[in-house]
Amino acid sequence: MAEKQFNLTTDPWIKVISKESNQEQTVSLITLFENADKYRALGGEIRAQDLAILRFLLAILTTVYSRFDADDEPYEWLTIDQQTLRDVGGLNVDDKGKVKKALLHTWEQLYDSGKFTEIVTTYLKRYADRFDLFGEQPFYQVTENEYNQVVPKKKQISGEKGPGTVAVKQINRQVSESGNTPALFSPKSDDFKNDIQLDELVRWLVTYQNYTGVTDKTKIDMPDKFSTSSGWLYKLNPVFADGNDLFQTLMLNLILIGDDQPYALQRPVWEESIPAYVDQRKKQQMPNNLAELYTTWSRLLHINWSDDGIPTIFSAGLPMFESEDAFIEPMTLWRYDKKTSRFRPAVKTLRSLGMAMWRNFGEYVKIESTSDQDQQHEPGLVHWLRTLRDKDLISEDTLLTLASVTLISDGNATSQAPVAEVYDDMRINADVLFDEDPDAAQRWPDRIAEMITLTQKIGSDYWQFAANVARIRNLDYRPFANKMSATFYDGLNAPFKDWLSNLSNQEDRDKKSNLWKDELEQYVLNAAKEVVQSSSPRDMAGFIDMAGIIDKNHGLVNIFTVSNRLRHRVQVDLDVKKG
Repeated sequence: MAEKQFNLTTDPWIKVISKESNQEQTVSLITLFENADKYRALGGEIRAQDLAILRFLLAILTTVYSRFDADDEPYEWLTIDQQTLRDVGGLNVDDKGKVKKALLHTWEQLYDSGKFTEIVTTYLKRYADRFDLFGEQPFYQVTENEYNQVVPKKKQISGEKGPGTVAVKQINRQVSESGNTPALFSPKSDDFKNDIQLDELVRWLVTYQNYTGVTDKTKIDMPDKFSTSSGWLYKLNPVFADGNDLFQTLMLNLILIGDDQPYALQRPVWEESIPAYVDQRKKQQMPNNLAELYTTWSRLLHINWSDDGIPTIFSAGLPMFESEDAFIEPMTLWRYDKKTSRFRPAVKTLRSLGMAMWRNFGEYVKIESTSDQDQQHEPGLVHWLRTLRDKDLISEDTLLTLASVTLISDGNATSQAPVAEVYDDMRINADVLFDEDPDAAQRWPDRIAEMITLTQKIGSDYWQFAANVARIRNLDYRPFANKMSATFYDGLNAPFKDWLSNLSNQEDRDKKSNLWKDELEQYVLNAAKEVVQSSSPRDMAGFIDMAGIIDKNHGLVNIFTVSNRLRHRVQVDLDVKKG
């Protein structure tokens, strides 16, 4: 396979959706960056793959535009080598404010122009050899010699033979089948699960490094033992901005300045030698730049190709840095751990599978009126969008779409195989999301959080109603109520997201809040009405509550009495005035 070539810079491998035809296309890196405004979005096999590819593309853009401005000129605080396009003089930053201003000006010029500049293509051509799937330093892989140098002797490989292989069907996250457990609902039959085209293989290579499970038996050789880690993106509950087209999506997520430091030298993995990269990973230090973070490997992969083009993939685990207080990561929600007084990425699990983004609104944007502000940490991506709005780089009427895609594992500590993918989003006006009214009662984020708290209180009322219905029917009340509650919230998703997207700073907060209260009241009462209308004679007859579980006065309990209890509870919680 030495003569085989597939270069990501010029060969098509990224799936996109064309704005003109609304059809899927496959394009190269250079074509994508030169025509990003002509594509609606990425269009890979699964949305989690699109997120992994998005971060890969952002690593390229962050690297380029942290070195060159929108006129393709190097920043004055850098000494750029014209061959490598890297800084060789060491970072010389005296005026941090000046640096921040220059980077934001670069972002503004690019955003206003609607296109990326020639320097991106120049950079890709300069590093084309590192984007070659079959090159001397193959893309996202190591050579056989490099692999054997870092794994234990008994794990070394020779040609197509050796331990520690991972099948194509396992790297393909639509299948995710290991050698021990067959995937029952695979989109491919058994005979074709390991068949793959080169462009698809590249997409899954990038994705697998981000969403790796922990079934691998081979690890690099280390003085101290370490546990095989899952992929970094697998550990997050991601949030990113979804634009009107691919160019806008890339720009809104292109973070050129950090929270704590205005500038960092970017080190994407393809600019590092493999020995240097492995040595750095052995230290398990958190990256200090986004390009390195976005291109973090969870595995050293080596691919041997047979004469008929069949890949044999060898995999060795790398030590992963800790995720606690890893605020360099901008695309995640954070959860405060009271035991350690530190923040951890808020991982979505099967238990929280059905919880929509809007119900955790306070985790996406800081709520000033809460008493536990020290236990909140706004995602870096949202902080970046706040900066863009504060500097008037995006207009006040920009309708932002915060999106999330999560690949959820089975929760098994020895496999962490993906079992579900969840996509969700919420649209909100930029001035609403970043409203800074000095009166907390009038500040939109605080008011929205108040409405969500109220909605969840009504949701609890409905859950109790459902539990009472189950008791009347002599059923196990918890699973019955949980199922009805899930349906209740599913029906609320569309109306709440619609209410959220129609908020503006020019409208009266009380009026808009009352509109939601009215809609919520009608929704919950209609939901209960449907249950009453489908009730059975047993529901209507009910029983005398001698145990006082529902009625403390030990009276008659039936579908009508529990419905009336719900109506009363809703009126109290919504503070509905009679008449």
